[in-house]
Amino acid sequence: MATRPELPPESPRWGHGTLRDSAGQIVHYTRGGSGPAVVCLHGWPGFWIDYRWLRPLLEAEADVVAIDFRGFGGSMDTDMHPDRFGRADQVGVVRDVLDALDIRQAVLVGYDVGSSVAIQLARESPERVTGLVLGNPVHPASVPLALEPDRRGEFWYQDFHRLRLSSELVDGNRAAVLHYLRHFYGHWGSRPSAFRQDHLEDLVRAYARRHAFSRSVNWYRSGSSAVFAALAARDAEFPPPVTVPAAVVWGAADPLFPPAFAEGLERTLPDHTLTMLQDVGHFVPIEAPEEVAEAVRRFL
Repeated sequence: MATRPELPPESPRWGHGTLRDSAGQIVHYTRGGSGPAVVCLHGWPGFWIDYRWLRPLLEAEADVVAIDFRGFGGSMDTDMHPDRFGRADQVGVVRDVLDALDIRQAVLVGYDVGSSVAIQLARESPERVTGLVLGNPVHPASVPLALEPDRRGEFWYQDFHRLRLSSELVDGNRAAVLHYLRHFYGHWGSRPSAFRQDHLEDLVRAYARRHAFSRSVNWYRSGSSAVFAALAARDAEFPPPVTVPAAVVWGAADPLFPPAFAEGLERTLPDHTLTMLQDVGHFVPIEAPEEVAEAVRRFL
């Protein structure tokens, strides 16, 4: 029986599973459908439920796995140094899940944090990735834009998340979590009908647990976020291109990564198609699941 987006996250029909990664940490995932593997990688603020709209569209033709990155959703175990929550470690988490579930090849779907991790995994292990479907991906050619003074205001939260103060003000405080997450969904999103109240409530329930917010922002404390990765990349050599074919679905109404950030994408993804959606914001798989599903089907 196909799942439906309105199913509560705790429903067993989502096919919840856990495993231990190579660092001994618990990794949570959901899985359903049958066919070629499609592995979905979420953003911040989110976890696997970022794909609750996409999965029902693909279950008849794909084996859809949605992973909670380390420090997100159900993938919270013992304390680790913030450095262990960065891009390299999250790539390792995804690779460990692929190995544990005996998935030799998969289409990777990602946006925000997920697009960064998907691109890196495809660069390191192209033989394991049959295609990339990415929403508004940050890439090295966009580094100068991320550091422009008139754009830095949009990235204020990345500096804030690196401060202990962010945990002191938000972590474990349900009211604070509600107001904080509601800001991002209201400011970054563009299709209002996509953001149902119960989805926000599910996010708040997950992020209001003690330590949940603090562990999620370890991604930023690791130095993997857009601005700090951009600062590190200024003096680094441009990385080699990713040979895996990609379908990029860009939400043109994203205030964080507007259409100008797509310029130069061919240097990272030389074999890509670009679909620009004028009324979609940052949360591409939530706001445009049908368009993302169509992009995934090209690689099945």
